[in-house]
Amino acid sequence: MERFRTQKLLHKRYVARLLINCKRYFEQLPSLIELSIPEEGPNAETAPRISVCGDTHGQFYDVLNIFEMNGYPSSNNPYLFNGDFVDRGSFSVEVILTFLLLKMSCPDAITLLRGNHETKNMNKIYGFEGEVKAKYGDKIFELFLEVFEHLPLAATIGNKVFVTHGGLPVDPGVSLDDIRRIKRGCEPGDKGLMSDLLWADPQPFPGKSPSKRGVGFSFGPDITEAFLKNNGLELLVRSHEVKDEGYLVEHGGKTITVFSAPNYCDSMGNKGAFIHFDATLKPKFTKFEAAPHPNIKPMAYAAGMGTLF
Repeated sequence: MERFRTQKLLHKRYVARLLINCKRYFEQLPSLIELSIPEEGPNAETAPRISVCGDTHGQFYDVLNIFEMNGYPSSNNPYLFNGDFVDRGSFSVEVILTFLLLKMSCPDAITLLRGNHETKNMNKIYGFEGEVKAKYGDKIFELFLEVFEHLPLAATIGNKVFVTHGGLPVDPGVSLDDIRRIKRGCEPGDKGLMSDLLWADPQPFPGKSPSKRGVGFSFGPDITEAFLKNNGLELLVRSHEVKDEGYLVEHGGKTITVFSAPNYCDSMGNKGAFIHFDATLKPKFTKFEAAPHPNIKPMAYAAGMGTLF
């Protein structure tokens, strides 16, 4: 991490070895990860907890800032990063390699869920493909895609909190077992369970609507209520959308969006946030401002500008 902070890279052979090992590791994991609050806190003064972060989008210096504020990941200070590690920000390689190195050195320290930007089509448009090819070449980019295809899609915390990047399936009656059975090792389709989990957004009114993104659906408070009740859950935590304060509570307190890329794309002026869950499983929010970074603009490696997804 110190090497990355000073804008130095790891040698390509170490990156290749890491990615091959990560692919083998993630292949063995279920699509739905079950997490519990650790037995001990990060220190004597702090209660046991897990920290949930939203999109980080290649904002490496903001990731370092989170760790400096909240402690580095360890089995007593675990983190869940809820997808969209890459694209847009121009330090995506540093963000994803940091997360993968942490994962392989201490698997309990960090949980990584796939976002809609851990996909080939998005990486082509929003900068990650260009960044990896500039820093490492085509073969390493292909290895990253293989790792992304095997990332888990959702997690539960204490059997009560459901975490996924985008949102909920709009078909009625979907169970956690259905999510466990999702086959990974592929790009998401335009519709179906994997697409819903990666792409869906909440809407304030009941029912479902086609998404403004052109992929997937928006889901109303009734869909949230039914999914949580059907699966013995109490809360949905998702990311996928920039929020002015870094987080937003919707659907009568049942849906939380958390977004951890402050001043997104160096232009949005938003705060970042993360959430602590302790044994009560009640969310506690921390907001933070953007950290300074070297003068490399967001989207520096992007093929096409696109809209702010």
